Amino acid sequence: MTETIRLTQLAASPAADAPILLVGPSIGTAVTTLWSECAAQLADTFQVVGWDLPGHGASPASAGAFTMAELAEAVAAAYVHSFGDEKAWYAGDSIGGAVGLQLALDRPALLHGLVTVCSAARFGDRDSWRTRADLVHRAGTSALISQSAGRWFTPDFVSRRSDVVSTMLHHLAEVDDGSYAHACGALADFDVRGRLGAITLPVLAIGGEEDVATPPAKAGEIAWGVKDGRVRVLPGVAHLAVIEAPSDVAALIGEFAAGGIAPDDLHTSGMAVRRQVLGPDHVDRAAAATTSFTSDFQALITRYAWGEIWNRPGLDRRSRSMITMTALIAGGHWDEFTMHVRAAVRNGLTANEIQEVILQSAIYCGVPAANHAFALANAALDIPPLDHRPLDTDEEATDADPAAD
Repeated sequence: MTETIRLTQLAASPAADAPILLVGPSIGTAVTTLWSECAAQLADTFQVVGWDLPGHGASPASAGAFTMAELAEAVAAAYVHSFGDEKAWYAGDSIGGAVGLQLALDRPALLHGLVTVCSAARFGDRDSWRTRADLVHRAGTSALISQSAGRWFTPDFVSRRSDVVSTMLHHLAEVDDGSYAHACGALADFDVRGRLGAITLPVLAIGGEEDVATPPAKAGEIAWGVKDGRVRVLPGVAHLAVIEAPSDVAALIGEFAAGGIAPDDLHTSGMAVRRQVLGPDHVDRAAAATTSFTSDFQALITRYAWGEIWNRPGLDRRSRSMITMTALIAGGHWDEFTMHVRAAVRNGLTANEIQEVILQSAIYCGVPAANHAFALANAALDIPPLDHRPLDTDEEATDADPAAD
């Protein structure tokens, strides 16, 4: 990506040593319009600087397609050009939050911490973004106006603040069509769900209760996937929370940067135990497969199965593995059983000890269940078969009992 990303000063703190807050926009918006009211409320605490997407606001149009990683690198280059190696706090709405996640992965040394607002580690499906990009190529961003108000704002806000809504939609119509379509392409291919665990910076994920574009579960997915996350959901707010609830967003950013919002300790400790017992690859795959439909369940088991029960001091993990395998045999939960055989090895059980667990389960859970458990455990442990060599024909004749005839 060779395009230049332009930065704009949104608020200047009277304190010369005030930290920098770098803020990013949502697709179809200019950062000045989106963040100005929120930035004004943060002016006593931060030097607030915004960046614009290519073809949006102050930034020139894009010359071609770009990825989220390339966009994040262009933002980093613009920031370093202006501020050198001075660290910044970061906050971004929607695609702006996605750029923040990418920066946290690729350029963590630039940031103190990250706030995502109505954002996601994965936005919808590729086809919907491709379809939107095709529409904009054909008919321009003005073709999006009729549907955008309902996605960006709650009906109550639309009726109360029609002036603000009109201004935002006017800016959408002015966005460069090709640049908007290229941003759609970046969103289509963006998926860092499986990499969230590599983000070690403190993260605050803010969601809007009525956001249909990135539902609150998306904020939870971010907060619960990173090492040091926390989540807050704003009631009665849709996708552009920075516009609908600037005071609430500003207050949360200020509190977070001051260290006043503690991480979700139960979820954080549960995720740590889950990764230790099941292995990081398994947990990363589970995180990548999480959807808005399953995210609450994933949060439940992380908090209460792993953060609460598996963390209790009354039993060691070896004992918990033996109990868990027995319960899974009794219930016939075979996919989970295989997973917990591997987990038992990570918890220090030997193959012989796992064999004893299954043998005992044959008495109390039934021989057929134990038989199936042995087959699954044998495969999971990769135990080779015994060397049963067929007898040579001559040996068989020699060894045969002569009285057998």
